[in-house]
Amino acid sequence: MKVLLVEDEQKLGEYIKKGLTEAGFIVDHYMTGLDGYHALMTEEFSVVLMDVMLPDVSGFELIQRYRAAGKHTPVLFLTAKDDLSDRIKGIEIGGDDYLTKPFAFAELIVRIKSLLRRANQSDYKSTVIHTADLKMDISKRTVYRGDTLIKLTAKEFALLQLFLERQGEVLPRTVIASQVWDINFDSDTNVIDVAIRRLRIKIDDGFDTKLIHTVRGMGYRLEPLAVGMGDDDKDDPK
Repeated sequence: MKVLLVEDEQKLGEYIKKGLTEAGFIVDHYMTGLDGYHALMTEEFSVVLMDVMLPDVSGFELIQRYRAAGKHTPVLFLTAKDDLSDRIKGIEIGGDDYLTKPFAFAELIVRIKSLLRRANQSDYKSTVIHTADLKMDISKRTVYRGDTLIKLTAKEFALLQLFLERQGEVLPRTVIASQVWDINFDSDTNVIDVAIRRLRIKIDDGFDTKLIHTVRGMGYRLEPLAVGMGDDDKDDPK
């Protein structure tokens, strides 16, 4: 497994590279955002470890550009900032996980393996999932409503895939957090609600049949319903 590490703190970068190499990974380490971005766009990696606060350009900006180019390699942000707004931003622009410095190396390994496991599960699937006029091709990483291509971030794609694979079920926030973000749900955060709201804007706005619905006090459910039938949606947090 080949890992791209973009980290400007030399000692920390060397520590991470040494530990991952000993764990059996091949690691390319870059200390500037532009060098890391060039590697991202020209080489293939299994996972990306991206520092947020780089000397030349923000790691958030680099991954936003990377996702806009249609790239889906799992990304784990590394940062010294633990603000909720930063965690939400990292998820919204296409990050798959977020680890705050300082961290235990064992936790880093667990996070990387989790990202790789989810990515490999997607690689092995070649099914196309349908509901109403929505079609998701897991192997091609595409989503359509009718003839309209819906562009999703990697996290939004994983979230929609979870809903489609368990359509009709009410999914509590705890389940969504553990399955998509691989984290324990913190009731003081609204990461789940923000992500679902953005996904709804992309796949439901402008279409007569609504797919994602709020089940008041319980969670969310994907089920094709005509406009006006999802009564609980009026209480969806905005």
